[in-house]
Amino acid sequence: MDEARARAVLAGAKVLSPAADARLLALGENAVFAAGDLVVKVGRDPELLDRARRELAVATWLAESGVPSVRAAGPEPLLVDGHPVTVWHRLPDAVRPAEPRDLAELLRLVHALPAPPVPLPPRELLGGVERWLRLAGDAIDPEDAAYLRARRDGFASAAAALTPRLAPGPIHGDALPRNVHIGPDGPVLVDLETFSADLREHDLVVMALSRDRYGLPAEAYDAFTSAYGWDVREWEGCSVLRGARETASCAWVAQHAPANPKALAEFERRVASLRDGDESVRWYPF
Repeated sequence: MDEARARAVLAGAKVLSPAADARLLALGENAVFAAGDLVVKVGRDPELLDRARRELAVATWLAESGVPSVRAAGPEPLLVDGHPVTVWHRLPDAVRPAEPRDLAELLRLVHALPAPPVPLPPRELLGGVERWLRLAGDAIDPEDAAYLRARRDGFASAAAALTPRLAPGPIHGDALPRNVHIGPDGPVLVDLETFSADLREHDLVVMALSRDRYGLPAEAYDAFTSAYGWDVREWEGCSVLRGARETASCAWVAQHAPANPKALAEFERRVASLRDGDESVRWYPF
């Protein structure tokens, strides 16, 4: 889905007036537009409809639970030309960039919650690998695709056998500072579509991988673990969840390869580092 297609869907949804004036904020699995006091997310394909429906329910639950998070402006997603569309209240402008310690404070709140009234799935971290590789098609080397499928299967089996250190329960599922907005009243959790019921360690491994692969400074990571109260790297299962996330991250980039040479280059960099077992190779956010 490119911007032109996303804008056509946005116009068909008739939730912004005029849709032509909407500003594109992001273009990934969702195209995210803002106009006035609303934000609209347009999903890439109809497979994301159930996830969109669950995200709206999670937003309601978090609001009732007192967790600072983005608020839905409509109770149900729309389906427009095969694309799920959800509408959200726009947050005030950020007063500063989010830091890892801000994320940790929100995760402590989420991880203290009991099971929600809305059923949450397990964190299918590797569940999107097949779809992303399919979207990549012939743009990537078939041997690389086969390699990632084999890694997916191996890490899925290993993850299923893990013994957690923390009590399982609700998790954000994509716990990164980019999913925190610092408004006038403090940190707010956004992008709720990956909320799951699973090992709490999933949320913590993300930042450990950011430190090791994406250049997060050690002092920022230390601030994160200090604010949360525990370093997941002390857990023997950390390397398994890290390996699973690395596999998923490679496949996620692959879906952009057909239309973006930079995505293809980053995909090839990541796969090569996994094949070589070189954990020192820097990955770049995409």
